[in-house]
Amino acid sequence: MATKHSHGPNFGRRVDDCLRCQELAEGAAPVSWNRSRSQRDRDDDAQRAQEIRDHDCRKARCSVVCTFGDW
Repeated sequence: MATKHSHGPNFGRRVDDCLRCQELAEGAAPVSWNRSRSQRDRDDDAQRAQEIRDHDCRKARCSVVCTFGDW
């Protein structure tokens, strides 16, 4: 994964003398820049949903209108 392309942007086309292109052709995993961010967003959303499900208005002594989670 430390191997870098030996050429500029090529829009998905492989270059014959590039070591990274050869690795990709042999089945190496491509770099996915957005996956970690979207996974973090999904984790944050899941945690937030769990907090909302766990909220108990009686224990928290909410008034007529629950404002749990309002920032």
